[in-house]
Amino acid sequence: MKKLLEILGFIAVLQGAASLVHEFTDWNVGVVRRLGVPDGFEIYAGVSLLVLGIALLAVAQSPKSG
Repeated sequence: MKKLLEILGFIAVLQGAASLVHEFTDWNVGVVRRLGVPDGFEIYAGVSLLVLGIALLAVAQSPKSG
């Protein structure tokens, strides 16, 4: 379970950072830009993914997980 949380957390952090890089530099990276759902709210989606990823990584590092 710990490994799964680490993998999901890493992917969420990576996609959140890629979303923010896309918004500020117009590089074509990340999954959020390909989704039609957060249209106009891509920055919020990127920040939310970053926070979610950091939280998942923190839970994976807690002594009680897995």
